[in-house]
Amino acid sequence: MGTKTEDETAAEAAAKPEADEAVDAVKVEKSTASEEAGEVVDDADDADELDMADEADEAAPAKSSGVFTGAAAVVSAALGVIGLSGGWLGTVAAARSNIVGQLETKQSASVADQIQALYGDSWQVTALIAGAFALAALVVGFVVLVRPAFGAPDQEQAPWIKSVAWAGVTLGVIGLLLAIAKYSDLIYGLPSAS
Repeated sequence: MGTKTEDETAAEAAAKPEADEAVDAVKVEKSTASEEAGEVVDDADDADELDMADEADEAAPAKSSGVFTGAAAVVSAALGVIGLSGGWLGTVAAARSNIVGQLETKQSASVADQIQALYGDSWQVTALIAGAFALAALVVGFVVLVRPAFGAPDQEQAPWIKSVAWAGVTLGVIGLLLAIAKYSDLIYGLPSAS
């Protein structure tokens, strides 16, 4: 009984490749099942990440491109600089006022009247134009700063826009104070004619 016949040996040899094929098929099925399970886990992780990103987008205020508010902030700062100097328009208006003063002043006018007509009026015109530019800088800068509260409260402004707008407001206030001081002769008042 210990010896096998040739038929039994041949049957065992024929069954062995079939068994190996069955084992390989089971291994392939297991690996496929584990890959599918891994994909399901990856899909769940991706879905969780997307949900978290959506929640973060909803929680954070939307940032606007800020093209118009940025441009307005730069305009405000530029108007503030012009308000400090009076600009080209102030120079032209002062020269015109000086010419008008020369034409309208009579030779017999007092020295104080001549000084006022030739220099004082042009000085005040320059102060008025500088004050107008400073006031415009102040208004534009203020509008840029308060726009998020009224126009688009859910959109956050870029920090540089706020900084430039604050610069425009500050230059506008300084320019307006200087224009008032120049107009009222607190700074470099006209010399007395006596």
